[in-house]
Amino acid sequence: MEHMDGPQTKLSQEVHATKYRMEGESFREAQNRFAQTLSDSEEHFRQLRDILLEQRFMGGGRTQLAIGSPTATTAFNCFVSSPIQDDFNSIMDIAKEAGKTMRKGGGIGYDFSRLRPKGSLIVSLGSQASGPISFMRIFDSLCKTVSSAGHRRGAQMGVLRVDHPDIEDFIHAKQNSTELTAFNISLGITDEFMRCVRDKKMFDLVFEGKVHKQVFAPALWEMIMRSTWDWAEPGVLFIDRINEANNLYYCETIEATNPCGEQPLPSNGACLLGSYNLVKYVDFDDEGTRSFNFAQLMQDIPIVTRAMDNIHDNTVFPLEAQAEESRIKRRMGLGVTGLANAIEALGFSYGSPKFLAVAEDIFKVIRDETYRTSVALAKEKGAFPALDIDQYLKAEFIKTLPKTVRAGIKKYGIRNSHLLSFAPTGTISLTADNVSGGIEPVFSYGYDRTIQTENGPIIEEVMDYAYRTWGVKGKKANDCTADEHLAVLALSSQYVDSAVSKTINCSPDMPWEDFKAIYMKAWEQGCKGCTTFNSGGKRFGILNEKAEVEAEPVAEACYIDFETGQKECS
Repeated sequence: MEHMDGPQTKLSQEVHATKYRMEGESFREAQNRFAQTLSDSEEHFRQLRDILLEQRFMGGGRTQLAIGSPTATTAFNCFVSSPIQDDFNSIMDIAKEAGKTMRKGGGIGYDFSRLRPKGSLIVSLGSQASGPISFMRIFDSLCKTVSSAGHRRGAQMGVLRVDHPDIEDFIHAKQNSTELTAFNISLGITDEFMRCVRDKKMFDLVFEGKVHKQVFAPALWEMIMRSTWDWAEPGVLFIDRINEANNLYYCETIEATNPCGEQPLPSNGACLLGSYNLVKYVDFDDEGTRSFNFAQLMQDIPIVTRAMDNIHDNTVFPLEAQAEESRIKRRMGLGVTGLANAIEALGFSYGSPKFLAVAEDIFKVIRDETYRTSVALAKEKGAFPALDIDQYLKAEFIKTLPKTVRAGIKKYGIRNSHLLSFAPTGTISLTADNVSGGIEPVFSYGYDRTIQTENGPIIEEVMDYAYRTWGVKGKKANDCTADEHLAVLALSSQYVDSAVSKTINCSPDMPWEDFKAIYMKAWEQGCKGCTTFNSGGKRFGILNEKAEVEAEPVAEACYIDFETGQKECS
């Protein structure tokens, strides 16, 4: 096996030691701690430990740090708050809950749509409401204060429905770089609004059933698009699509997501994250023939899924309501990292038809085997308590599963309500010697990355894994077309029951109508959200590309299709 002692580069070793290990703990000791805590048997322990030591799978950052640790931090990466009601006491109560959650290491998403618009009369006080954005500043300050006590930055997502009367102010809320810096912000975009944009109609801004204002939908859309072009925010959440496609459509309503957007969650919802490191499944022989080891992936999935399910019973929760939500639904979000590195090592350019075909094979295996394992766990340990089998089997995503899996659900139930999401994996990908993050393309072969430390930000040089290890020059993010980015987003969205975090990089000279079309296409293709980044915009990223450095040349890359056995060389 390859690299059983963890990350090989100095920066990756430093980041892993700082963020994911206890003081004085080695990489091997950290993986032993994780595997020992989450294993059901000695055999399960050995199998899981080997997967972790080789970094074929990596839990989310908070999960790696918290599991088996004596610290009182949660292993759950993210939460969504209780509903924020239009009442001062409710706002303060939620702020208190948020402080407790962040103190134990959780990121939080909020929906501010229930707060009355700015200028509304407060009858009991004879004064005017200050609006959602003003109250967001309380949470912004709270996050900055609480997070300063720990190793990891606090993270928040603020959501406002597109039909809220303060939507125009919300769109511009972060264009001053000193405002709401501890927030990502997103719009809850309804199907009605998108139809009004498409059909060039007026659109109502409503609060508590009262129309406050009518706007021309294409004009409001233009404002949203202009902000995302310049500032990369607000993000777009297709909130109706999120709820329609929810496995638990019959018992919960989703209004917000985790800070990165790949986990739509109900009130007090909590989710675990973890990713299969796909570069570790690329095999190659002495002749330079490369193939993807589907058999190894299929062998690993039951081991990992069983372990991650055990986290629900082996962690602390900041709030009792979060613990209860976890208990009755047992949600998790398993995904991938290194997708671009792995498939481009096989010779297929990011976003190309052959790239998409291999990606779909990988996604299908992960979906089917993860769900199959959860059914087996339900047979062994019991289904999640909120399961209504008849209603669950009618869910849109569940209908896409193989007949054998759906038959298993009907007979035994299923252990976990949700199992899959694709996170950005920025830091955990870095600790795996900088594999390509999540489902994103390569950013650059060599670049400077700003790393947040206890002593402030530092800039470190980073080299792409596939370039450094195999000499593979993957297609860089800024060189991919918007359609190639969107094709990967749309495909991946079909194979996850939660959502996908992905950025579509846009050239500064992209025609304006083409840019706006990205979001319309994402909605039409059934995506649950969309985020873009214009490299010529007004917002700086954390990555800064360097002049290219030369890696050692390698032999021609070949790929063997796992179903047909056909060999093809790049």
